[in-house]
Amino acid sequence: MPQPTPAVPAPAPPVPQPTPAAAPEPTPAAAPQPATSTTSTAADPVVRTTDPLEDLTRPRRADRRRGGRAWQVLIGGAAVLMLLALTGLAVAALLEDRTATPPASQQSSQPVVEQSAAADGTDLDSRDTDQAALTAKEVFPGQQLVVADGQPAYRVLKTHSSGSCAVAATGEIADLLVRLGCNQVVRGTLRSPDGDHLLTAGLFNLTDVASAQRARDRIRPMLDERQGRFRGMAASEDTEAVATAAARVGWQVRGHYLAYCVVTRADGERIGSGDTKARDILYDMIEVYLNRSVLERRASGGTASQPTDGPSEGTAGQDGTRN
Repeated sequence: MPQPTPAVPAPAPPVPQPTPAAAPEPTPAAAPQPATSTTSTAADPVVRTTDPLEDLTRPRRADRRRGGRAWQVLIGGAAVLMLLALTGLAVAALLEDRTATPPASQQSSQPVVEQSAAADGTDLDSRDTDQAALTAKEVFPGQQLVVADGQPAYRVLKTHSSGSCAVAATGEIADLLVRLGCNQVVRGTLRSPDGDHLLTAGLFNLTDVASAQRARDRIRPMLDERQGRFRGMAASEDTEAVATAAARVGWQVRGHYLAYCVVTRADGERIGSGDTKARDILYDMIEVYLNRSVLERRASGGTASQPTDGPSEGTAGQDGTRN
């Protein structure tokens, strides 16, 4: 008999499974975005999106920097040109002022004696730089003294050098010279070319130019007040007038030296203030001979210009010693 077909168990009904959550749809790979996109990923840093902007702004910044520098250069150059122009104007004005000739009405009270230059010249402003003592032979080298070429000669009657300045002055003038450091006087007595005048001229050797100038400035009031006088030096009996008669005197400074001259009439008569011949003698002896000749030689052509006082500013009368 046919075998019964075993019953096939019916399949169990499927166990209901929890319905899985719907998976998110995969996002398709993003297509390459243009450089202007602002989207970024971990592999595509943000800086990449701004690099092109930096490249675009750099030239502009460089242009601005170059433009600023150009303005700075232009402004600096203009300032330099203005400074040079102002400096040139100032120098030109200074040179014009220095070279301008002063009007005749504004003459200096202290004329300047120009001197030629020499490398080994002696500075006459102080005994520290002019240490050699004067000698009578240096000041009065012969028996005839010619002040200028073509002029008649003065006759040298006697010369004398002394370490005591008081032998050539009296009273407060002698005291003044000693106080100011005078340590030497060299003098000579001469007769004028026409024989009408006698004179004693010489140099006082003081410490420095300042002491010589103080002596110069204080001598006049002393003479005016009759507090002292310059002494004339008699050479013989017939020249006593130069030591005793009323006289015209002059003095001026060159370096540390005080040059002076005493002029009297040879006959002993009182000399007048208007005696033009006496004025000529004072100028010849003090300015032309002692200053420009003797001290000029001693300076050996010193380069500096030495201010001097004209004899007209350092002249006066002094009474004689006769009663």
